Amino acid sequence: MKNYQAPDIRNFVIAGHASAGKTMLGEAMLACAGVITRMGSIAAGTTASDYSPGEKKRQISIHATLLNAEWMERKFNIIDAPGYADFMSEGLGALRVGDFALIVVHGNHGIELGTIKVWDYATKYQIPKVLTVTACDREDARFDDVLEQARARFGSHVFPMSLPINAGPGFNQVLDVLRSEIITYQTDGSGKLSEEPAAGEWKDKVNALHKELIELIAESDDSLLEKFFDKGGLSEEEMRAGIHAAVQKEGLIPLFAVSGETNVGVARLMDFIAKYGSSPVDRKKVPAIDANGKPVEVSLSDASPVLYVFKTLAEAHVGELSFFRLYAGSVHTGMDLFNSDRKINERIGQMFFTNGKDRVSAGTINAGDIGAMVKLRDTHTDNTLCSVDNPVTLPKVEHPAPNIHAALKYNSKTDEDKIAKGLAQLHEEDVTFHYRVDPELHQTIISGQGELHLQVICDRLKRRFNVDVELIEPLVPYRETIKGRGESKYRHKKQTGGAGQFAEVWMKIEPGERDSGIDFSESLTGQNVDRSFVPSVEKGVRAACEEGVLAGYRVVDVKIDFYDGKMHPVDSKDVAFQIAGRSAFREAFQGAQPRLLEPIYDVEIQVPEDRMGAVLGDLSSRRGRVQTMEGSDGFQVIKAQVPQKELYHYSSQLRSLTAGRGAHTESFSHYEEMPRELEQRVIADSAHRRQNGD
Repeated sequence: MKNYQAPDIRNFVIAGHASAGKTMLGEAMLACAGVITRMGSIAAGTTASDYSPGEKKRQISIHATLLNAEWMERKFNIIDAPGYADFMSEGLGALRVGDFALIVVHGNHGIELGTIKVWDYATKYQIPKVLTVTACDREDARFDDVLEQARARFGSHVFPMSLPINAGPGFNQVLDVLRSEIITYQTDGSGKLSEEPAAGEWKDKVNALHKELIELIAESDDSLLEKFFDKGGLSEEEMRAGIHAAVQKEGLIPLFAVSGETNVGVARLMDFIAKYGSSPVDRKKVPAIDANGKPVEVSLSDASPVLYVFKTLAEAHVGELSFFRLYAGSVHTGMDLFNSDRKINERIGQMFFTNGKDRVSAGTINAGDIGAMVKLRDTHTDNTLCSVDNPVTLPKVEHPAPNIHAALKYNSKTDEDKIAKGLAQLHEEDVTFHYRVDPELHQTIISGQGELHLQVICDRLKRRFNVDVELIEPLVPYRETIKGRGESKYRHKKQTGGAGQFAEVWMKIEPGERDSGIDFSESLTGQNVDRSFVPSVEKGVRAACEEGVLAGYRVVDVKIDFYDGKMHPVDSKDVAFQIAGRSAFREAFQGAQPRLLEPIYDVEIQVPEDRMGAVLGDLSSRRGRVQTMEGSDGFQVIKAQVPQKELYHYSSQLRSLTAGRGAHTESFSHYEEMPRELEQRVIADSAHRRQNGD
């Protein structure tokens, strides 16, 4: 591959809802460009993008995969981004470094939640969009409906650059609006085509669309608008010259009709990208922060290199790689760079251009290009590498918080070290995957973006680190408290032949304010108990609060008063008063109307209006309380409060109820009392676990 400069590079992300046809569109582009001699298939696991074991097994995209091709003297850096919400962070990193988003909409399914999310993210990153309607070869393809949907959702500037002439099985002809031609494609996957001028009704159709296109382009540029009014239109040359600027300003949002599976319509889409698509020159300056924390700009023409790592990967078949976009300067093998996030120096090893798992060595990579390097010593996703003489930091991706949690069950204690190492490495590769060891529940909790996400993480852990683990439901961190007053006079006495133990503790307890924790005090009078034993009693009480009394959960919101007791001049000691304090508290707690508290979460749910009934019914069955509901653009946003116990697997259930169009976020709100019947069940379950040593 020749050494391309920024004006001739096209960095774009193929993004959209799950199963919209993104991977096959990328595959068709590679076939058109001659990168591959024959198109693979998702079912056979032979596509260039979906090469990992998890992707082949599930027949979905899990990683954002970097592909490249040459077309019309331009270099295409194509990032095929996953559509499943579980792997959205992969798409976010890709959109962060792309110069435009090629948003894929399925010709049967139309605009879906994933389409809208991708659109919104592209808008956030201030990159233009190109739409493509795939699956025009399907029985129930409905291109016209999808076009109207897109215009209703994204605005009247959405414009069809090509129209399917014979949509449905056998689809092989499109009307090319820009060229006023009917293009006939071979359906063998080669992308080969023949052209003929539009005639008859198609000529009339293309003439009407030309007028509409000229108006859109003129509206995007004041000088062209003036010419438009002066001359009553624009020349063909003026119209074509204005397309690029109109796309950048989103005065024109091009839409193309294609079939990725049969490689129909793709070549003309690639022509458009090569001629009019965004290049790094269109975003020649990007914001950054200098070493003093002040805002600065990084320019494409700067001599000092600045690059952003948007993805790290460590798989057996590709090795450890850091994928990056270079925003300034050039980098070469053996160069030393400075990691401005971690304040360390890194030496650049081998660099590559990749097509899925295949890679080609690159000695030098220039500003505007995207590549990969052998994984660095201590550089991670979202880190900036730059010159040590001119340190800057580029903005990071804001990744979504986890919305599902599971516990890891170790089937062999000897695997603990390998599991800990594996979890750390997997988090480094995927920043939306989190893990922690919960000291209270004695579980390793892993968190992610959905059930599928956690299953994929678990599979990677097993495969790459050769450990035996499984996912189980995590325990809920209930709390114990009291509703009434309690009192105890507890005597601890132990005689074993030598020095004995003696302590007597008199204690009163009562409820404290919610979220007040444990309030321990003493009101001793006289000389019955030496004040030096007060810390011992408090230590015993706090130990009992950590252990729990009812069901083994932490005690909260209790006021404790150690008001009297007795001691022995010889046998009273620290350990005796610790034991007496612990036991006195437990005894008083049992007599003070003990209750269990459960954690309640704030949940925000995006729901298609036609699935509201099912989602609200499901929320009710989970003891959820709806707080507010607001609607817009065919979706409702429900804000509710739901017990944590009821949220296990909720993301999967929500997607099932909404045909994959629903999504939710959750965050801890507060603790409140449990219903009595559920409380008794939790207490019984806890007793059973303790009996079995779990």
